[in-house]
Amino acid sequence: MKSIGTYGRRVAALLIGVAALAAAGCMKYGPIPQEQFSYPLGDDPEGVFIICEGNFMYGNATMSFYLPSTGELQNEVFARANGMKLGDVAQSMTLHEGLGYVVVNNSGVIFGIDPETFVVRKVIQGIGSPRYIQFVDGKAYVTSLYEPRIAVLDPVTTQPLRYIDTGDHTSTEQMVVAEGRLFVTCWSYDDTVLAIDTDSDTIAEELEVRSQPRQMTLDGNGKLWVLTDGGAESQTRQAPALYRIDPATFTVEREFVFRIGDNPKGLCVGADGQTVYFLNDDVWRMAADADALPEQPYIRAHETIYYALGVDPCSGDLYLGDAIDYQQQGIVYRFSEAGVPLDTLRVGITPTAFCFR
Repeated sequence: MKSIGTYGRRVAALLIGVAALAAAGCMKYGPIPQEQFSYPLGDDPEGVFIICEGNFMYGNATMSFYLPSTGELQNEVFARANGMKLGDVAQSMTLHEGLGYVVVNNSGVIFGIDPETFVVRKVIQGIGSPRYIQFVDGKAYVTSLYEPRIAVLDPVTTQPLRYIDTGDHTSTEQMVVAEGRLFVTCWSYDDTVLAIDTDSDTIAEELEVRSQPRQMTLDGNGKLWVLTDGGAESQTRQAPALYRIDPATFTVEREFVFRIGDNPKGLCVGADGQTVYFLNDDVWRMAADADALPEQPYIRAHETIYYALGVDPCSGDLYLGDAIDYQQQGIVYRFSEAGVPLDTLRVGITPTAFCFR
């Protein structure tokens, strides 16, 4: 994690208006001209942040911003607004109370940016390999790829309030709030979903599922959906599975099992709350009350690597991130809810997440 110290110096310089220090370690910074963006890149307050993770250890993660109303796309908005690169492996982004929190995994940093100007307003450091951030009742919870604990932060000061010890669960991932509790998937070499009591910040219950639960979402009926990937090839490979869980009783209502060798990911719920989407080479969708996995794909992949999926919670439009070869600039395809192609966007390397403003 050679880049963490560099970030500390650069962010401090940014926040106090001093020129950025020279970079060290694996991060290679050149002069990046700062640019003031006119709000909000047009007259439409709505837009889509496209997070591109880049290549591990190359420090080439980027952020793009897209206005679907006009088709305007701006790439490298973080670097252009702040005069420094985003970092090494951008993971996720969450909007909360006027800030967009961008989690940069291998750099060990979370940037709180102004979602209109893209300028950094807050910086969170000190969490090993952060993955996702979730806000609940005036607290911020941060999961980690390599730490057996979940950090609980004060979102105002960004300082840690406490840590939730997760014991043998050494890799926590996505989070969803339901029924007054925080649900967390335990991903790498694990098979557990945690239910966290956010009053006491302790683990209230654990639910065992198939190998490596990673992605999680909530449908319009208040049901929790969890997608497992079946484990790495070096492990005892299992068939991946999709679960519908009642968060009130923390019990599995339905288990949908894929074939061994399938690679489902990109779990999302449609704007109506009654449709579940996921990737498995192609794009698939099913009703939230379905009793079986769909038999035919919704949108077929044609010489593409659909790496990420996002669904606009207002329009229902689908955003598909195509990694191509994981080396060149990726592509984002926008489809209507009816599956009609709407736009094609050339963005950064490996588009991995979408955040809707």
